[in-house]
Amino acid sequence: MEQILVINGPNLNLLGTREPALYGGRSMADYWPELVAAFPRTTLELRQSNLEGELITWVQQAEGRYHGVVLNAGGYSHTSVALRDAVSAITVPVIEVHLSNLLAREPFRHVSLVGAVCSGSIMGLGLDGYRLAVDHLLRRG
Repeated sequence: MEQILVINGPNLNLLGTREPALYGGRSMADYWPELVAAFPRTTLELRQSNLEGELITWVQQAEGRYHGVVLNAGGYSHTSVALRDAVSAITVPVIEVHLSNLLAREPFRHVSLVGAVCSGSIMGLGLDGYRLAVDHLLRRG
């Protein structure tokens, strides 16, 4: 059975209540059962932290344990060279996901340090981006 690790970064624990016009009104807890049900032959594991070091550790630990990683690094996408280096250091494919369209937001969000070293990026499709990322990781073999 394939295993996919889903990592959410800072402030994503506030989904459903934080700026719902921008990020939607559903929490990850509300969405997670739907995502798991969409992939009955896959083990999905969800982790969330507001701490950069924890995200880095989880990315590093994915090597040899997971078929792929879905990473929503939140604001660290634009600032964390260390998280970028962690993604670069592993051979497991990482798909970057952002709920909002970064290119339609403030200019400082237009560049993703982390996304530049990911296998691909999905943005602006809300929570559905997670499903698309998992689907891609499973299809790539």
